[in-house]
Amino acid sequence: MLYLKSFCFGPFQENTYIIYDDKGEAFIIDPGNSTNSENESVKNFIAEKNLKLTRLLLTHAHIDHILGNKFIFDTYGLLPEVNKEDLFFIDRMAHSANLYGLNFEQSPDPVSYINEGDKIQLGEYIFDCIYTPGHSPGSISFYNAKNKILISGDVLFNGSIGRYDLPKGDLNTLMSSITEKLFVLPDDVKVYSGHGPATTIGHEKATNPFF
Repeated sequence: MLYLKSFCFGPFQENTYIIYDDKGEAFIIDPGNSTNSENESVKNFIAEKNLKLTRLLLTHAHIDHILGNKFIFDTYGLLPEVNKEDLFFIDRMAHSANLYGLNFEQSPDPVSYINEGDKIQLGEYIFDCIYTPGHSPGSISFYNAKNKILISGDVLFNGSIGRYDLPKGDLNTLMSSITEKLFVLPDDVKVYSGHGPATTIGHEKATNPFF
């Protein structure tokens, strides 16, 4: 069975996810933890569930989604995996932290890059990597068809869409990503976003005011 644990971290109320199976293999996605208490909450959950973290995946590399990268590397030896188009934001992490008045530890550089069509395996479960730019140039959504789970990052939210006014954002690209890549998925796919509550593809198609 596939399990999902969510944490809400930091002033941006960013959603960090740990996905794991019955055998304890786990991924962490978008670690936004940056304080001692947030770090401990991640570490304690992993210890309590006796999980073995095997990958650190990023939907994108805006600062609120990568604040915990250094902690995850220091604690578990994992380097981030991200689409190459978002390396820009890791390189300018200090500038972003200064802009928002955030304390930070510089993220290590990625170990590999994620591309459209890649398949990431967690035990017996496969996640398809869907390239969904617009909020950032390298946004990736992770989709497990068997369990109908989509980790959408900041592309699609419950009742909203991702910002497109940040550096390298683009509204038309974002709307195309959602309509052509995400809204073609089954209506009962559950969407876990980078901020806010979960939703479903069908709910957003029917009620999202941007469509």
